[in-house]
Amino acid sequence: MKIIFPAFWIPSGGFVTLIVLFSRDADVSAKLTLPCMFVVGSAFIYWSGIRLKEVSIDNDFLYVSNYLKEVSIPLSQIYDVTENRWVNIHPVTIHLNSPSEFGDKITFMPKTRFFALYSSHPVVNELKALARPKRMAAPSIR
Repeated sequence: MKIIFPAFWIPSGGFVTLIVLFSRDADVSAKLTLPCMFVVGSAFIYWSGIRLKEVSIDNDFLYVSNYLKEVSIPLSQIYDVTENRWVNIHPVTIHLNSPSEFGDKITFMPKTRFFALYSSHPVVNELKALARPKRMAAPSIR
């Protein structure tokens, strides 16, 4: 989703757009509409795919990679975890207390669940539970 999809669709869409633009048989409305659709579609593909990170976790840290470098972020830096159930890939966004090298929001695509439709991905609740600070029980005062 991050590398192969944009690397295939953006150049091939640009190629088709150029063919239509320089075609003598193409309709004027197609010559106006297709470049607009190409720009909007490329921006959406870039926004939805390129920003994705690879995320792994252990008991203490969240490891985030953009395939060129990897950073470790303490789980205590996570203040919220959200997901977009309406998008096919269910992107999960981890919101941080302070910015990391990748910003204050880390977005990744969790493992695909077939037939899950619009239900919440289990990784969202797992991350929220891991990020929750371990609070010591305060003594009760009577």
